[in-house]
Amino acid sequence: MSKITFIGAGSTVFAKNVLGDVMLTPALQGFEIALFDIDAERLRDSEMMLLHMKKNCGSTCSIKSYSDRKEALRGAKYVVNAIQVGGYDPCTITDFEIPKKYGLRQTIADTVGIGGIFRNLRTIPVMLDIARDMNEVCSDALFLNYTNPMAVLTNVMNTYGGVNTVGLCHSVQVCVPRILQDLGMEEQGVKWKIAGINHMAWLLEVSKDGIDLYPELKRRAAEKQKEKHHDMVRYEMMLKFGYYITESSEHNAEYHPYFIKKSYPELINRFNIPLDEYPRRCINQMKHWSEMRESLVHDKNLEHDRTHEYASYIFEAIERDVPFKIGGNVMNTGLITNLPKEACVEVPCLVDRNGVTPTYVGDLPPQCAALNRTNINTQLLTIEAAITGKREHIYHAAMLDPHTSAELSLDDIVAMCDDLIEAHGDWLPKYK
Repeated sequence: MSKITFIGAGSTVFAKNVLGDVMLTPALQGFEIALFDIDAERLRDSEMMLLHMKKNCGSTCSIKSYSDRKEALRGAKYVVNAIQVGGYDPCTITDFEIPKKYGLRQTIADTVGIGGIFRNLRTIPVMLDIARDMNEVCSDALFLNYTNPMAVLTNVMNTYGGVNTVGLCHSVQVCVPRILQDLGMEEQGVKWKIAGINHMAWLLEVSKDGIDLYPELKRRAAEKQKEKHHDMVRYEMMLKFGYYITESSEHNAEYHPYFIKKSYPELINRFNIPLDEYPRRCINQMKHWSEMRESLVHDKNLEHDRTHEYASYIFEAIERDVPFKIGGNVMNTGLITNLPKEACVEVPCLVDRNGVTPTYVGDLPPQCAALNRTNINTQLLTIEAAITGKREHIYHAAMLDPHTSAELSLDDIVAMCDDLIEAHGDWLPKYK
């Protein structure tokens, strides 16, 4: 029996989407769905939910929970990863509150920035533990990583974990439909091309019937910027740099040095930037979990419609050898020629029986590549810190982060990193 293993299966809503999709896919019937999570209660919740869905959709997949991660992985053909190390309390709180003491404010803190750096540092050791298990019990498995920080973790699994890894993010899928909808333009028949790095990939081309839609997008975006709306940072970046970015404005506000500034506090209001957005989301999710739990876990009539999540479509394409295109995060093996070869990039990929095959992009527009490199610098130094165990590279990663370096002195950056390391305690390995 073929096996799909889901690590972090206590992410009940996400497990519903990904594994519900699997149970609705004819090519995946008969697979074992193996569930693993360190939270036994959430694991039981997800198992119960999936058993209700299995019965209601008539799937022949089997559902099995495991208390041993290695056994959950044993013999897997596909592995889906959705872990979060450290959770909201204490680690997300730490990522936000200590930088605030230094006057450094964030919105999401899960990609780069000081919050992204420390999320990486506590997650990389766990990812490499998973990689060691996989190399022992399912060395040929395809690993689909949904965990942020996407670029660094996907890079580490490929480069140091020896695991065939593709990183998957929602931002590419929804980028064009959302901007067209937001600007009142028709999606039907529109073609586009996207490439760059995760959360900062670029809408390089967008056209309909051979006509370039960018001039009209920019005209409407400029008009919309005259009033407050939810996507002001990305529109501003498009109008100034020429291309639209895949990930949301609340994310991009902290990827660049232009928007969250102590010396220009009016920018927060002008660009409608939601500071501390991620902690608010976490608190709201925890507050509403008991209601959600009742409707997800205990509803014996729970049904599911297949979502836009890539995972089941990737498995289906490989099993049936029917080509499917995704936006995937992969190593830069000459795919984007003006970004570092050590980087993880987000490019169009073809999936079929051969697996996931990335496509060649060539040079990005020079200003887009330059902006990508500012984030890649921090990503690569974060990896260097995690692999070498040298504290100085944590400092380097933070010193090179665009937002952090625009706000703080070198001495303050070092002091803040030291405070964060101490506050994390055993969530981090010891750094030399």
